[in-house]
Amino acid sequence: MIIRAVLEWDDEVKAFSATCPELNYISSCGDTKEEAIANLKEAIQLLLEPIPENLVRVC
Repeated sequence: MIIRAVLEWDDEVKAFSATCPELNYISSCGDTKEEAIANLKEAIQLLLEPIPENLVRVC
């Protein structure tokens, strides 16, 4: 799956931010571009991870 990410440098906090507009603007950050992208990948994996059945309750 190819997912677009927007990578920006934030001068105020001296770090990179990585945001994914297609997935509800999920975002992450890191001290380097590589770290910001790796952290975003982890956040996307957690977002897309299925919810265990024992935690789903239908009312």
